[in-house]
Amino acid sequence: MYKFFTLSLLMTLTPHVLSAPLDNAVTTVPTGQIIRSCTTPNTIALTFDDGPSGYTPQLLDLLQEYGAKATFFMIGEGSQAYPDTIRRMRSEGHQVGSHTLEHASLPSQSYEQIVQQMTKLEVILQSAMGDIPTYMRPPYFEVNEQVLAAMNELGYKVIESSIDTKDYENNDVTRIDRSYEKFVNELNAGGSIVLAHDIHEQTVVSLARRMMEEIKARGFRMTTVGECLGEPEAEWYRKGR
Repeated sequence: MYKFFTLSLLMTLTPHVLSAPLDNAVTTVPTGQIIRSCTTPNTIALTFDDGPSGYTPQLLDLLQEYGAKATFFMIGEGSQAYPDTIRRMRSEGHQVGSHTLEHASLPSQSYEQIVQQMTKLEVILQSAMGDIPTYMRPPYFEVNEQVLAAMNELGYKVIESSIDTKDYENNDVTRIDRSYEKFVNELNAGGSIVLAHDIHEQTVVSLARRMMEEIKARGFRMTTVGECLGEPEAEWYRKGR
């Protein structure tokens, strides 16, 4: 079903990074290339990894309060446990993406295993929402030529970030300020795709609101990764494989 690349072919493939603004006429985001920044001016894409979790509904309430849209990169465990939360995300205009079935380090996998990490999660997500994503985030941002080749073959846009809050290191009321300060510093440096996690309590109860207040104060629009890259919503998903 899938074309498996030989090592000699893989060695001819060069990873590409998309971090500069695209021409305004471009509406289709390339697959199998690393993307770290928005291309639509004055937009910020809040993204949340590793969920959904029991904290995610509270985060959705907060996003609704601020009129913000976000992107959620899912893993298998949370997707199986909280299908109603996924359906709520979609109904409220948020974007759902893939973060692999088991949060595996993809470069350590064979080509076939990489495909399985993606397609097995697709089955779970399709059961919850009726279609599958075309956007993914590699766990730990770890990719190599084989991973990018597989994502291209499977039709996935590969999203990293330009702002990493490191909230997983600071999930404590005494340390979450460090993540907020890191967010502000990297926002000042021009970052626009923000990495956080909806599985951490302090991210949901503290960091998310402070980030949204800061973004709002600067006059930026909080939207999905797909929209901040100028791609229509119809291209964020496909019916199946």
